[in-house]
Amino acid sequence: MSTYNKILIMMKRNLSKLLLLLVLLIAASGYSQQDPQYTQYMYNPLVINPAYAGNRGVTSIVLLHRSQWVGLDGAPRTQNLSVHSPIGLGKVGMGFSLVNDVLGPARETYFNVDFSYTLETGAEGKFSFGLKGSLDLLDVDFSRTNPFNTNDPFLINIDNKLSPNVGVGVFYHDSKFYAGLSAPQLLQTDHFDRSGSQGAETFVAEENIHYYGLAGYVFDLNRNVKFKPSTLVKMVAGAPLAVDVNANFMFYDKLTLGASYRWSAALSGLVGFQVNDGLLIGFAYDRESTDLGNATYNNGTYELFLRFELFKEYNRMLTPRFF
Repeated sequence: MSTYNKILIMMKRNLSKLLLLLVLLIAASGYSQQDPQYTQYMYNPLVINPAYAGNRGVTSIVLLHRSQWVGLDGAPRTQNLSVHSPIGLGKVGMGFSLVNDVLGPARETYFNVDFSYTLETGAEGKFSFGLKGSLDLLDVDFSRTNPFNTNDPFLINIDNKLSPNVGVGVFYHDSKFYAGLSAPQLLQTDHFDRSGSQGAETFVAEENIHYYGLAGYVFDLNRNVKFKPSTLVKMVAGAPLAVDVNANFMFYDKLTLGASYRWSAALSGLVGFQVNDGLLIGFAYDRESTDLGNATYNNGTYELFLRFELFKEYNRMLTPRFF
């Protein structure tokens, strides 16, 4: 039987779960994202969904660097450090993440603490609820942009403004399938300058609520090859829907090769290598599918990912889990 026929048979057997992938693709319209963007989100869902905390069953440490639109002055750059682990008998998970996001004159730093509680829903299924508490530190300094008119009243700096926030999420997984819904920042934050002309309140920046949906399924094509389609939907009021569709293949539980399409935005190539039980290295390259991708000053987007996992003898994974 051909590999193509095997994929069709497995899809038919798991039609209900695959339908959820499609629901997430069309669940909303009129939305997009302001939060930091990740191509390799499937390796670190904690940054967008607190219910993922502890769900790998071991202590997991993630480092990620993303340089977007390399060659373009003021383009986004993001660094992320995440740590999460199950606590006690494994029903409770705790996590911490630190995100540094730079875009032009703005630097935003997120300090996040995550909590999850997991219920077993069958022999393999687990359903988790999550809460996120965060502090957002925003600094905007327009002197970094070398402005033409330094007295422009609309160029208003923000000096390390601290804003608290809370988020929620749910996450389900079994040995092959996962899906989650989350809103990591439920409180909308508006930044204003109250010393504008004639004492008027001047708008500077606004942090809208973001909604995320993600899902994926792992197919065992044979003993040595796994195939995982997945999707991420990002929604925020006032901008178009953002959808990532991904296809990844894992060979011999070591090498992962994949491709991703960000709807009307970018094409990506992904590669990952499981160095040993505790270390995964990943790299992704994005190329814009818009006019920006054709610009001579845009050399694409690069993302480097490292995941360290700390095992105890009794919880060591027999094979690497694909999510």
